[in-house]
Amino acid sequence: MTDFADHIGLRVRFYDPLGTRHGFPTFPYRMAPAGLATLRQLRAAGLRPGGNDPVAQILWRRGKRVAYLYRLDWAKPKRTATPAQREAIAKALRARRTCRYCAQVKPYYIPRRYGCCLDCHEGSTP
Repeated sequence: MTDFADHIGLRVRFYDPLGTRHGFPTFPYRMAPAGLATLRQLRAAGLRPGGNDPVAQILWRRGKRVAYLYRLDWAKPKRTATPAQREAIAKALRARRTCRYCAQVKPYYIPRRYGCCLDCHEGSTP
């Protein structure tokens, strides 16, 4: 392996900027080039991939973990929800907190395995 990793004295398994070994440009953890970002980094910056496919990947933990990289110059601003969409989301989340038996809105989501709030579930068990 005669590449950047050898020049700095490291044998890095996942350094493959041309994609010859992994079939996709691959970089080790924390060695991605400037101008590329993960989905989480895009969201933190208020951006989204904008329909573009990833251009590279980061591999770590012996290749068991992967994060795809997107070009920052192709990213678009995140879309904001309309008032009607926000209202629909709030209604759906409120429904997840409403017990079907006592009709009370709880401060937690109703467990799906019980189908009712914890108070109603405790009352139904012998």
